[in-house]
Amino acid sequence: MPHLLIAGKLHPAGLALLKAIDGYTYDYVEEVSEASYAPLIGKADALVIRTQPLSSATIDDASRLKIVSRHGVGYDSVDVLALNKRRIPLCIVGAVNSLSVAEHAMMLILACAKQAIRADRAVRTGPWRWRNRLEAGEISGKRLLIIGYGRSGRLLAKMAEGFRMEARAFDPFLVERGWPEGPVLPATTLADGLAWADIVSVHVPKSGRPILGEEEFAWLKPGAIVVNTARGGIFDEAALATALANGRVAAAGLDVFDDEPPAKNHPLLAFDQVVLTPHIAGLTQQAAERMAVSSVQNVVDFFEGRIDPDLIVNRDF
Repeated sequence: MPHLLIAGKLHPAGLALLKAIDGYTYDYVEEVSEASYAPLIGKADALVIRTQPLSSATIDDASRLKIVSRHGVGYDSVDVLALNKRRIPLCIVGAVNSLSVAEHAMMLILACAKQAIRADRAVRTGPWRWRNRLEAGEISGKRLLIIGYGRSGRLLAKMAEGFRMEARAFDPFLVERGWPEGPVLPATTLADGLAWADIVSVHVPKSGRPILGEEEFAWLKPGAIVVNTARGGIFDEAALATALANGRVAAAGLDVFDDEPPAKNHPLLAFDQVVLTPHIAGLTQQAAERMAVSSVQNVVDFFEGRIDPDLIVNRDF
């Protein structure tokens, strides 16, 4: 009888699925921290985990562990190499929150272009005459560069088409595999794409150095808008603050940060042309239900021998 450890608060639909299937038991820890679930890892055959770390030390203590299922698509907080050594597959939930992320990116793009923070303040505290400064802009006819042309990036491109934007994407890995059909063309280099774009939205995992740092921000047109709904660390936050201060970047929308939550004295909090959200792009009510069900279903499918190999991120070990 497989025993699951569910680490982090789960939508009730995920627990309901597990309860409806015979032959499974589970421990459930709502707190999102490694310390809260680590004492229970030794008896777990499977781990369903939210955003908290899964370190090599905890994996070493998981003598019965056979599968890890991430409640989401990112896995930078998981020690994948340690899982590989034990030949333990790591699953993600696929496309279940891509729509929510794409919608959130579009919301941030619109909020930045329309200067939503300043407009709201003009009504609440004044001055009302701020409206006469004509700081709000339009996105129709603007050029959108999507960095990372996976599920959420492609959905964002479709939304942008509805706003009569012109979209290109930078994704060298996809170029090697074969570019998908459609109106969105690949940017040949990141430098070319950034110089071409009015608005940039990133949809890639964190890997090594920031994708947009001091050099990359300098490639942008003055007055560009940048949006990050992917992972903290993709933007060099200090370089972004400098680009905002000198006008290279006119506005920014950030859902993710190097440290979460950011410190009260974080330099980006001083800019009222920056729209900030607390890492919620994929956390709509609907997406939370889909993620909960999918993360549990991955475990059930694994033990019943029908797991989708495309959802296993380390299947080559």
